[in-house]
Amino acid sequence: MTEKASILEARNLVVVRGGVAVLDVNELRLSPGEILSVIGPNGAGKTTLLQALAGLIRPQKGGILFHGASVAGEASLAYRRRIAMVFQEPLLFDTTVSANVASGLKIRGVPRDRIAGQVERQVTRFGIAHLSDRSARTLSGGEAQRTSLARAFAVGPEILFLDEPFASLDPPTREELIEDLDRVLRETETTALMATHDREEALRISDRIAVMNGGKIVQADSPQHLMNRPADEFVASFVGMETILRGSVVSGGGRGTALMAIEENGAAKGPETAASGNPAVIEIVGAFPAGEEAVCVIRPEQVTVSLPDGMEGKTSARNVFAGRIAKIARKGLYYKLGLDCGFPLAAYVTAGAVEQLGLAEGTNVVASFKATAVQVIRHGASRSASRGE
Repeated sequence: MTEKASILEARNLVVVRGGVAVLDVNELRLSPGEILSVIGPNGAGKTTLLQALAGLIRPQKGGILFHGASVAGEASLAYRRRIAMVFQEPLLFDTTVSANVASGLKIRGVPRDRIAGQVERQVTRFGIAHLSDRSARTLSGGEAQRTSLARAFAVGPEILFLDEPFASLDPPTREELIEDLDRVLRETETTALMATHDREEALRISDRIAVMNGGKIVQADSPQHLMNRPADEFVASFVGMETILRGSVVSGGGRGTALMAIEENGAAKGPETAASGNPAVIEIVGAFPAGEEAVCVIRPEQVTVSLPDGMEGKTSARNVFAGRIAKIARKGLYYKLGLDCGFPLAAYVTAGAVEQLGLAEGTNVVASFKATAVQVIRHGASRSASRGE
């Protein structure tokens, strides 16, 4: 199958501020109809990347291609007429909702008889038709952002840029708006690039996710690959791999598995610990030579926690460790457990499980996880070396 040509492409894009490169992206491609989210901590360069791609700031180096043609110089105005951008703050005019939605069409010189129909379609699409004659100054945060989105879609952009569009909204409003935006993007097959610090937002809406750190894109992948095969420790931590363990392979095993000894106080366990069943040795999946150093990462939802009594024979997991709850903290509808199993291990459990099992700090437990739940990041590799399911 022939790969789609890119609708947008950035090459060797560098933005310098105060003598420091705040953006340094070798390559980024966006396919027609694709929804790409850019995630990363504050200061990672997400907004700078969007502004550079949208033509709002000029990079000191590199180029941007739209349908294969440069957008520099005289081509920049034509390019900007074919895109739209939605900011964290709606930035509405002091007029009615319908006039705000129509503003981009008027700037582009669209005939008046076509403007009315397009405005009606967009306010209906985003559930704000009943607010059409309302002053923008009287809108709630969610209503204002819906108006901003309707205005952006009204001009029929080929690419929609979204800079933290849900950051200032309360959770129920944010949930509704994410669902509506996802629906409209799919219906219209609009290509979109969204910057967010919230990985859950990115997972909900994206075909692909790019992780930024220090102005660079450190990994761009499908949500499934990104969450299960992080390229390095930073990505693993940012996408919720709360257990990150350094170690070295001590022996190979059957069925494509190996044993890895986890470092303790900076020193990796030796091969003799594998034979003794030391709890700091875990089983992983993959072909690794003995002595290779690597990093193991485990998602907390992949860890099962039980009480010691009656545990024997009740799990098929290859990794089973006795441990103690060192810390317990409520996280909304679930609890996060910090376990001491001879190495630190994070686990998520439901509130019902905490009550039923009588879990508390100091409780002795048994933690288990499958060998396939352990993702291995090999030193110097650009991708996780093990398989995730």
